[in-house]
Amino acid sequence: MKLGVAFGWHSFAWEDLAALVERAEALGYAAAYVDGDVSMLGVRREADVLDGWTVTTALIARTRHIPIGSLRLVEHWNAARLAQVAATLERIAPGRLRFFTSIGDRREDHRFGYPRMRAAERIARLDETLTAARALWRGEGVTLDGVHVQLDDARVRPVPGGGRIPIEIAAKGARLLGVVARHADVWNVNLPPIPDRYAQAVAHLEAACASCGRDPQGIARSMWIFTRVGDGSEPQAALSEYRRLNPWFADLPDAEIAPALVVGSAAHCRERLMALARDLDLDLPVIDLSGMDAAAARHTLEAIPAGAPSR
Repeated sequence: MKLGVAFGWHSFAWEDLAALVERAEALGYAAAYVDGDVSMLGVRREADVLDGWTVTTALIARTRHIPIGSLRLVEHWNAARLAQVAATLERIAPGRLRFFTSIGDRREDHRFGYPRMRAAERIARLDETLTAARALWRGEGVTLDGVHVQLDDARVRPVPGGGRIPIEIAAKGARLLGVVARHADVWNVNLPPIPDRYAQAVAHLEAACASCGRDPQGIARSMWIFTRVGDGSEPQAALSEYRRLNPWFADLPDAEIAPALVVGSAAHCRERLMALARDLDLDLPVIDLSGMDAAAARHTLEAIPAGAPSR
């Protein structure tokens, strides 16, 4: 079973984060995700909040082969600038970047001067941005007079190999899944592994793919799965921690979320992750270690085999 790992919520000092990603690579994890364009200084004023793009680039430089992803929020970036930085990193380290994007919704963004945008506006901006990025990566001169993206014969150099960079989009709702259908190589299923809600999202994606003439089976699926390994792990404590770290799922009842958390012994967690990957047809289940301390995160990495260790 291939596994990814996510280190979120700025829980780690840089030195610990780098060591954890290096350990994940040695253990055979297929990808590592770190914090992205989140404006969390409003809620973590005394902790370091490291810029996601800088950290992603630094981690790729420190490791040998593990792909690294961090969330690019569309409203934080100019479309051509985003295409340029991704193309540059692809030139320096081909195949190492998981280009991961979505629309975000942090109230703290206004502290940094970002505009307040309704969800529909952010979805439209993402659609226009990815349309522009795809054309720029093909080496075209791009002129676009969109609602959110305006370009005048913009070009990106270097051009990525094959004229493309795979795009991963986090989404759960019908409108954003339309953008997944049009642009994504990977659908990051932005839901806990709740079968009924996942099935509804799959139905929305299939309908969107039918509308644009695309086979939904051509879109790989990844999902972050909240995982806590330990013989003494308490499900109720894990649920409380999940609630604190994932306020965007406040509308989901405890009765649905609690069974979706992977909590318990290492053997139990391995079995649950394998079952979820099989039952939900996931290409990349990602163990979500957000909020953990470095020692607990390392213990979890080592307790769950993720693939063949690197030599």
